[in-house]
Amino acid sequence: MEALFVTKLGDPTLPQTSPDSPTVLSTTTPIPPLASPTSVLVRVRATSLNFATYLQILGKYQEKPRIPFVPGSDYSGVVEQVGPGVEGLRVGDRVCGLAAQGSFAELVVADENELIPVPDGCDLVAAGALPVAFGTSHIALVHRAHLSSGQVLLVLGAAGGVGLSAVQIGKICGAIVIAVARGDEKVQLLRSLGVDHVVDPSQGNVTQSVKEFLKERKLKGIDVLYDPVGDKLTKEALKLLNWGANILVIGFASGEIPVIPANIALVKNWTIHGLYWGSYRTHRPGFLEDSLKELLSWLARGLISINISHTYHLSEANLAFAAIRDRKVMGKVMIVFDGPGAARAKL
Repeated sequence: MEALFVTKLGDPTLPQTSPDSPTVLSTTTPIPPLASPTSVLVRVRATSLNFATYLQILGKYQEKPRIPFVPGSDYSGVVEQVGPGVEGLRVGDRVCGLAAQGSFAELVVADENELIPVPDGCDLVAAGALPVAFGTSHIALVHRAHLSSGQVLLVLGAAGGVGLSAVQIGKICGAIVIAVARGDEKVQLLRSLGVDHVVDPSQGNVTQSVKEFLKERKLKGIDVLYDPVGDKLTKEALKLLNWGANILVIGFASGEIPVIPANIALVKNWTIHGLYWGSYRTHRPGFLEDSLKELLSWLARGLISINISHTYHLSEANLAFAAIRDRKVMGKVMIVFDGPGAARAKL
């Protein structure tokens, strides 16, 4: 089968023909055997490329797999084979799941309890884009910050995978959503999703723009800050927070980890939540499963939509990583495998 291996740490945007490339495409990898009676072999239809994957291959992520390894986390596909102890899945069922690593391959093995059936009405490629991005925002906003109707949500990096999921879930919760994204195309996409106010940092001061919007709406400030960016943007956003605000630390796409002053957090009674979605797989797997089932039901009912910005085949993985690095992405980047209606690269 086809699989992408990381054989050393380095820049995954380099062509695989380059001697400096950290990745090697194998077309003769053995099909993985079922590991237990409850194992399931899944033929992958699509797997998501997340910023964390990019950092992991660079050697800059907190989880460092032993080399060589096959990268990749959330994916979707069709059940190819089931172990004798599998009760809830059959060959041909459509599923999505999350792997610690290994989804950049045509076939993956997972335990039955690690897979979620994809309901009718859900596009299978879209289902493969859902777990990490929408799962992160769902747990962060609904279960950690308890975002409620009428509250004000500020989303930084709002046109990325987690950002677009956050603004949509914010609207489902009934919040007033303010989004920060750079570039007219991203601004227009966010407005089409019903965002109440969009700020383009390249066109003006973020703090001033948000303050003017809040004043116009007779609002006191931000109740929930959703921050996958870090750096100076976080520092500016802190000036806008209400007493009792919730700060959701999602990631550091800027490469800079911000400092949140503990003395101000004390005086203003802020609650700071660190949100590493992947750890729920270890510590609260049932909670994670319930979250994903709710999200898939929302997707099937059209309450959320997944904007797939770019799709590539596995042989084009370096282009997919370059799209992430160069901030060309609006929503998700997907690696797709040949099958009915398989997509080609969207550049």
